[in-house]
Amino acid sequence: MNSITNNTMRVKRMNQEIVRQALKTMQQGTKSMIAQATGLSVATCGSILNELLNSGEIMELGLEQSSGGRPAMLYQYNQNFSYIACMIVRAGVKAHSLTYTIANLTGETIMEGYQEHERINPSIIYQTVDQLIDQFPQIRAIGIGIPGAVNQGVVNVSDIQELINIPLEAAIREKHGVEVILDNDMNLTVYGFYQKQGYEEEKSLAVVTFIEGSFPGAGMMVDGHIYRGSTRFAGEIAFLPLGISLEELYQQLHDRSTFHSIAGRSVSSLIAIMNPELVALTGSLVEYDDVELIRQECLKYIPEMHIPQLTLLEHPEEDYMYGLITMTLESLAYSLQLVEKRR
Repeated sequence: MNSITNNTMRVKRMNQEIVRQALKTMQQGTKSMIAQATGLSVATCGSILNELLNSGEIMELGLEQSSGGRPAMLYQYNQNFSYIACMIVRAGVKAHSLTYTIANLTGETIMEGYQEHERINPSIIYQTVDQLIDQFPQIRAIGIGIPGAVNQGVVNVSDIQELINIPLEAAIREKHGVEVILDNDMNLTVYGFYQKQGYEEEKSLAVVTFIEGSFPGAGMMVDGHIYRGSTRFAGEIAFLPLGISLEELYQQLHDRSTFHSIAGRSVSSLIAIMNPELVALTGSLVEYDDVELIRQECLKYIPEMHIPQLTLLEHPEEDYMYGLITMTLESLAYSLQLVEKRR
């Protein structure tokens, strides 16, 4: 395929996505309304609408109410044309868990589920994906959140040792022909938290978690974008050079007499590096009164004028799943035309 053909296909896919997103935003519209909203010609919009109609991605609602002229056909996006499956893997003190949500193309929940296992290994994840796709064959994308660092679809640091160095993303994509994203739990949590705020301007903020039975972690949004780092290791604050071993760090975080000092130094490091406007603290080790105590610790190292707003994020699991659903839907945005082979 030559470069001209490639460019033509790329423009076509771009125009399809423009029409698709316009119709999602409008909820319903005629060909001329969509042309006006997108800036594309009526002929181009008509051609794309016919293709989307034939694939089932949009639906005809009937003719619009006439205002004197010839009534035009109204179209609506079919939010149930495809589904996504989002899975959150957690490492607990006594057991590990897997929470999943099936959602449609507007992020509306279709089904939820929860599993608890003594340990979670790749086979459990693969089996769960198999079962969900068998039950919902219209699934076109899988999103998986992992407690650990992920680089190029492979977990390289995690509280769940069985998942390290396993190519989860590639294995699922190759078997099922779906889009797959595998990301760090804190990246997804901060992304969900950020998206929920509805900021009009790009902001910088962080979510820091201190969970019983686990090492601490952070998710960072810098100028409106997730900051992952060159090897996707950003946010692994358990590796800060605090002058103690990982074993000592774990012990001090789980001791109330030393928790605030360790947490304060970790948060201070983030403040010095990224200068965020807000830091949300979360995790089972953090109590409401700890927020001010950690702020006081930060003041030992950071001038007060640079101390961001510190707040307690009480329901991080909601932001986590929201971030995972949002990111998984984004991964699907440009691939719907490539998966018809699975129908």
